[in-house]
Amino acid sequence: MQIGMCMPYMERDYDRQTTLAWCRGIDAGPFASLSCGERITSYTQDMRIVLAAAAALTQRVRIVPSLYVLPMHSAVWAAKEIATLDVLSAGRVTVTVGIGGRENDYRAVNASFAGRAQRLEQQVAEMRRIWSGEPPFEGADPVGPTPVQPGGPPIWAGAMMPKSIVRAARWADGNYNFCMHAQYPDSVAEGFRLAEQAWADAGRTGRPRHVSGFWFSLADDADTKLKTYVYDYLKTAGDPIARAVASQMITSNPDAIRAALDRFGALGCDELFLVPATLEIAEVERMSELLATR
Repeated sequence: MQIGMCMPYMERDYDRQTTLAWCRGIDAGPFASLSCGERITSYTQDMRIVLAAAAALTQRVRIVPSLYVLPMHSAVWAAKEIATLDVLSAGRVTVTVGIGGRENDYRAVNASFAGRAQRLEQQVAEMRRIWSGEPPFEGADPVGPTPVQPGGPPIWAGAMMPKSIVRAARWADGNYNFCMHAQYPDSVAEGFRLAEQAWADAGRTGRPRHVSGFWFSLADDADTKLKTYVYDYLKTAGDPIARAVASQMITSNPDAIRAALDRFGALGCDELFLVPATLEIAEVERMSELLATR
């Protein structure tokens, strides 16, 4: 199982030094990939710009948008951005796409929240046509640049519900199923099983790449910081849900994190993204030490 690290893009005091320290620390550590998610109506920095900086600052790790809320974007524009990121990183991009769940983000950029699942599949097909060199319409020039990876970067679906997993089997190279409760990854196990069945039913050869992730902290006073982070992240779903989920967070010490890593490995997870609760570089340093001694 490969381990990826998410940039702390949700933190309010994220600055230039954060980007420099985290990119260098992740690239020097035992991590296979570096990721960043997308939010609009929040204090977060822009995912695409953060990852462009990461592509230039790193040499080794894969660069993973996780996830690109594709129906909020023009597919052609997204294809150009992702291809440019692939060039900047010398072919180290894997992109996760999904529909997201925050209607305010769609409203903020004047995108329709309705029909987003149907648009997603069409947009993936359009991006792949653009990456193959096909013009966006008859008589137009192709949209560059040409990705370093032939045919474009691998595409994972950020799908958690059964219907979305079935749809993803028609076009995705893998599925990213984030885990809200690292100590109880039953939903992730079921997601892996559903993905394998959906891939087989769709006539796909082999199995999808199984990807998951969970929240953690190894900073000083990690338990408090982890619970606070999860509450802040989920409070748009309502105070009762946010408090209930946050109260169950236990991945704030080395033993709990090692146990969680073992659980995901036993499930057949191919790649696991660790999402930090703070922007303290101690998160990267202490996790690197933990993984080195595991």
